Amino acid sequence: MIITTNRYIVRNPAILSGEPIIINTRTPIRAIVELWRQGMSPEAIPHSLPHLTLAQVFDALSYYSDNQAEINQYIEKNRIPDDLIDPLVN
Repeated sequence: MIITTNRYIVRNPAILSGEPIIINTRTPIRAIVELWRQGMSPEAIPHSLPHLTLAQVFDALSYYSDNQAEINQYIEKNRIPDDLIDPLVN
């Protein structure tokens, strides 16, 4: 496990190929960032991801603030192309 400068953020080469995650979970920072970018308040995110604390959410957003280009690359890499999304889902 690789510790980052953020309290709750680590990298583990065995989990998501080393993508930054919340410590002791498999939750990538990008998942939290995407909820936030969709308009969810940080305080509401633990309701959708109840295994996270508000402190972890804020740390993830802080990490994103300092590493936007990297996290945006993970978001883009994991995006499902529009033509693969069933129109009934929208």
